[in-house]
Amino acid sequence: MYGYTVPDDMTDEARERLILEHLPQVRLIARRIQERLPDSISLDDLVSNGVLGLISAIDNFDPAHNVKLKTYAEYKIRGAILDSLRGLDWAPRQKRRKSKQIEAAIAVAEQRLKGTPTEEEIAAQLGITLEEYHEWLVEIRGLNLASLDYAGNDQGKDLLHYLPDTSENLPSALLERAELEKLLASSIDLIPEIEQTVLSLYYHEELTLREIAQVVNLHESRISQLKSQAIVRLRSQLAEQWPTTRGMVGA
Repeated sequence: MYGYTVPDDMTDEARERLILEHLPQVRLIARRIQERLPDSISLDDLVSNGVLGLISAIDNFDPAHNVKLKTYAEYKIRGAILDSLRGLDWAPRQKRRKSKQIEAAIAVAEQRLKGTPTEEEIAAQLGITLEEYHEWLVEIRGLNLASLDYAGNDQGKDLLHYLPDTSENLPSALLERAELEKLLASSIDLIPEIEQTVLSLYYHEELTLREIAQVVNLHESRISQLKSQAIVRLRSQLAEQWPTTRGMVGA
């Protein structure tokens, strides 16, 4: 990671105080992740793993690197929670199969229509009704817990896993990250405006699905469908344009 070290003057009391101060941050991140998971996943389990990430952040933090502890802690907390989930086979195969079917249907429809397919066109490509398609989107929402976790990659690797997070800022790493960010931005521009809005409010403004529903005047379940659909669209586009064998730089 960043190679941060604990300051020599860090006392046990100061360490404990920092942990207690940032516990609300752990619960907030855990709740946001749980919102996208099946009910069988316990919030307490997510919080417990998040606390481990928080402790790691505090024990390895060095303010000399000009990075705020809160920012570094968020990265470590999310990483610890997501790593614990990746170690579980909590997603039924049927859900994973449906996610891949939707992704494939979007890709085929895009090629056939030479543009972004509507929900009706995706449902037609799948050979199911629009209502059934909406039910599928709700079912697969937990599979998108890390947003763009894997683009056509069965090994569950994040696209950003292949980009180094060291502080060396190698030219090749900077170029690869810039290319991926550019590709993601261009892919977002191609999805429907309402889906862009949902992603922006959720990931940039950090609103909950319920809060987004109030902003855009749609039902919360509909917001969940739109978010799932937007993520699958992006995964489909990135899988085609960013092969997982490209740029495999160890993290």
